[in-house]
Amino acid sequence: MNHDESRDLYDRSLSVMPGGVNSSVRAVRPYPFFVERGDGAHVIDADGNRYTDYVMGYGPLLYGHDMPDPVRSAVQSYASDGPMYGAPTEIEVDHAEFVARHVPSVEKIRFVNSGTEATVSAVRLARGYTGRDKIVVMKGGYHGAQESTLVEGEPGDTAPSTKGIPESFAEHTIPVPFNDEAAIDEVFEEYGDDVAAVLTEPILGNTGIVHPVDGYLQHLRDVTEEHGSLLIFDEVITGFRVGGLQCAQGKFGVTPDVTTFGKIIGGGFPVGAIGGQAEIMERFTPSGDVFQSGTFSGHPVTMAAGHASLTYAAENDVYDYVNDLAETLRRGLTDIVAEKAPSYTVVGTDSMFKTVFTREGPDDLTDACEAGCAQRDACPRYDYCPKNGADVSNAETERWERIFWQEMKDRGVFLTANQFESQFVSYAHTEEDIEETLEAYKAAL
Repeated sequence: MNHDESRDLYDRSLSVMPGGVNSSVRAVRPYPFFVERGDGAHVIDADGNRYTDYVMGYGPLLYGHDMPDPVRSAVQSYASDGPMYGAPTEIEVDHAEFVARHVPSVEKIRFVNSGTEATVSAVRLARGYTGRDKIVVMKGGYHGAQESTLVEGEPGDTAPSTKGIPESFAEHTIPVPFNDEAAIDEVFEEYGDDVAAVLTEPILGNTGIVHPVDGYLQHLRDVTEEHGSLLIFDEVITGFRVGGLQCAQGKFGVTPDVTTFGKIIGGGFPVGAIGGQAEIMERFTPSGDVFQSGTFSGHPVTMAAGHASLTYAAENDVYDYVNDLAETLRRGLTDIVAEKAPSYTVVGTDSMFKTVFTREGPDDLTDACEAGCAQRDACPRYDYCPKNGADVSNAETERWERIFWQEMKDRGVFLTANQFESQFVSYAHTEEDIEETLEAYKAAL
C-alpha cells in the first residue's frame, strides 16, 4: 500500500498538534493513515487505500459509516434548522423518554457532551448525594480523562497515573482488581463508611474486553447496598451495544444506582449522559445542590441522531444481525487461534470482539468457549483467560501493536491500534466482510 499522502499529512500535523494527533490512541507508528471518508463498513484513506473497519469510531458507529435513511433525515433536518439555541428542545425530551423507557436503572437522565464529562459528573453526584469522598474503581478500567480515576496503586497507597494531577486527588480513589470479590470486601471493611461509590464498567472494554465472572456484579450490588454507597456502571462502551436497548445491566440482570453513557447514545456525534434513580438525579442543579451544566449539552443534532438511531434499532433486527455476525467472527477466530496460536484468547460478546495475545493456555481445548471468553469455570481456559486489567497488560502487547496490527492493516483490515481497546461489528458489515477478515487473521497469525 502507498501511504505518501498520509505521511505528508502527519508531517504537517506534527507542526501544529501535540504528537500530530488530537487523541493519543491515534498516534500509531511509524505514522497513522489519515481517513478521507467512510463507506458502509469501510474507510478510505488519503491515498485511496480501502480498509474493512472494526474500530467504528471506537464504538459509536452501530450502523457503520452509512446512517439509515431515517437517521440521516433527522440529522439533516435538525442541522438545517439551526446549529443550537441555548434553550431546551423537544427532541431532548423525546430522547430522554426513550432511554428511561428501556434502560433498567434510568428514571431520569442528564445529557452532556462526552463519556469523560459523564463520569466526572457521576462521581461528583455520588459524592454530593452520599456526603462521602472515596471512590472505588477497577484497575485497568477506564472512565475518561478525569482526575478522580487516573489513579494507580493499592488501597491506601495510590498515586496519579499521569503527570498534571495533584497527589491529593489520588487520596480519595481506591483501585481494586476487577473480578476480585475478596478485594472489594477488604476495602469496604476498612473504608466502607467513607465510600461514595463503586465505579466500574460491567465489562472492561478498554482493557481487552474482560467479562465479569459469575456473580461478581451482583456482589458489587450487594456490598454497596449494605454500606449505603452507590453502584455506578460506566456503560459508555457497552451502552446500547451489549444487551441491546437494556444495555449490559439488562444482560447481566444487575441494576446500578447510576449509569454513564456515551458513544451510541449520540448516534455518532459528541455525547455523554448520566442516568439513574430520580431521587439521586434530582441532586443535580437546578433542582439540587450538585452543580452540573454545559453549553452544548442536549445539542439538538446529537439528540436527533441518537434518538433516531435507537428508534431504528428498536423497530428493526439491528441487534440480532450485528450480534449474529460478530458471533460468527468470534467463532472463526476461536478456530484460527486454536490452530495458529493456542495460547491466545478470543474475547467479546454481542457485537464486541478482540483477540488477546495471552502467553499461556491449556493443553486440551475440549469444551472451551466457542465464541469468546465467557468466564465459564468449566472452560479449560478459565485459569488462563484474563480476569482483570493486569492479566491483559501481561499479554504480548508489543507483538500486537508492532507486528500484528501492521500486518492486518496491510491486508486491508482496520483494527484498534493496541491490545487494549475493543473492536466492533456494525450493521453495515456483511458475511463477506467476515470471511475476508478471517482469512486476514489466518495469514497474519
